[in-house]
Amino acid sequence: MKLVDAFADYSRFVKIRRDIHAHPELGFDEHRTSEIVANLLKEWGIEVHRGIAGTGVVGVLKVGEGGRTLSLRADLDALPLQEINEFEHKSTHDGKMHACGHDGHTTMLLAAAWHLSQTRNFTGTVNFVFQPAEEMGKAGAKKMIEDGLFERFPCEAVFGLHNFSIGNVGGFALNNGPFMASSNTFKVTIKGQGTHASLPHTGTDPVAPALEFAQALQGLVAKVIPSTERALLAVTQLEGSVAPNVIPDVAAVGGTIRTFSVSALDRLEERLRTLAVQIARAHECEAEIFFRRASPPVVNHPKEAQFAAQVMREIVGPEMVNDQFPGVMAAEDFAHMLMAKPGCYAFIGNGDGHHRLEGHGEGACVVHNTSYDFNDAIIPVGASYFVRLTERWMADTAK
Repeated sequence: MKLVDAFADYSRFVKIRRDIHAHPELGFDEHRTSEIVANLLKEWGIEVHRGIAGTGVVGVLKVGEGGRTLSLRADLDALPLQEINEFEHKSTHDGKMHACGHDGHTTMLLAAAWHLSQTRNFTGTVNFVFQPAEEMGKAGAKKMIEDGLFERFPCEAVFGLHNFSIGNVGGFALNNGPFMASSNTFKVTIKGQGTHASLPHTGTDPVAPALEFAQALQGLVAKVIPSTERALLAVTQLEGSVAPNVIPDVAAVGGTIRTFSVSALDRLEERLRTLAVQIARAHECEAEIFFRRASPPVVNHPKEAQFAAQVMREIVGPEMVNDQFPGVMAAEDFAHMLMAKPGCYAFIGNGDGHHRLEGHGEGACVVHNTSYDFNDAIIPVGASYFVRLTERWMADTAK
């Protein structure tokens, strides 16, 4: 690996990461975390802007006159989970945990900001974007954009990084197109008329159409989406009577839809709505449909993805960079930024959990797991990527 020499000793950033891990804050409540970020950026001579989308922070480092512009993004928030780890830096807040590695993402970007502020080995402007509320469908990225992120802090492109279990520790994975799926939830409530189960002819049963509708959804993807395109529909909720001998007034079916394109989502939503209405009507019931598009698909821009992959290969070697990654059905609200600006989102390998300290909980070291912990060994790798990406971007005046 050809890491930035200044990160040979990254113990300072390990302490920062573990401190943030021990004090997790949920979306739009990241007051302590954003305070840490803002104070460090200010200490390093970086122009600080606070309050974007509430608790968001943007640091602006301008070197020289003119030059190119770039934004680098990290997320701040934790998850509403109860950590079961028992090591020293475990969560001190019940019911809150950095189970997705945002503590590490924030630290990697802070480390890069520190180095770039000291060396200033470029001409141009880099914006360090620390985003609130990525988790739980709160769309902090969208809210930052609505709050004028790209108008106030112009950039040619935006880049982000997320830890993931992709094999090699410190390896990278990305592609030139759809990288993560859209996230969408639905709930269809079918309304009938309740009665006693022994007298079904005196009511209108909503359970039967709910079951028929749920069954119809199981094969919907294959019927609507071409086999060359990936999509997922999962029925995860069935609701009916609380008593075994009562036909309820209403029954409900809920679940999630994930797609790699908006057009596929459009087709699935349209067919879901049609099926709900028609099946309910066939049973003399009514259907009330709730459909929420929480996050669009993360689609990398080819030119920026190729640029990022070249920087990654320079740092960790070609054997540690998979630039043909097939993508995952998980979602990420960085999608909103890639809809507004060219850019690239990528994964950095967190390992299989052997890095965890004594006292970690049982379970896999995968994101959104109560025994997860970020791998501190990849802090200098991710930070080096952000540094070299910035320097190479600013030097590439041919655009």
